[in-house]
Amino acid sequence: MCWSAPLSDELKIDARTAPETCETMIQVRQGVDALDRALVTLLAERQRYMDAAARIKPSRDVVHDDARIEDVVAKVLAAAEPAGLSPAIAEPVWRTLIDRCIAHELATWDRTRA
Repeated sequence: MCWSAPLSDELKIDARTAPETCETMIQVRQGVDALDRALVTLLAERQRYMDAAARIKPSRDVVHDDARIEDVVAKVLAAAEPAGLSPAIAEPVWRTLIDRCIAHELATWDRTRA
């Protein structure tokens, strides 16, 4: 049962100057900082999905799933292009994110079944 809406439903990104119209490094840094705060919120929600996966998966052996990893990366790369995100950024960032999420899920799986 879900007791609250996902954080992403309420995600607010602080006011910032559009990258295309930035004229100072202060504006650039304010924009980056605003987006970083929003990304932290989204990543925290993603982590809670990993907690749910650890709760749901019946075996520690199914936490790491190569086919699912490749599926996620393929979906990210497909979404990256129309969004204007370089695959050279998207792929390594998501592979690192997936690696760290798997480590978190394994630790959660172990902790909840100890």
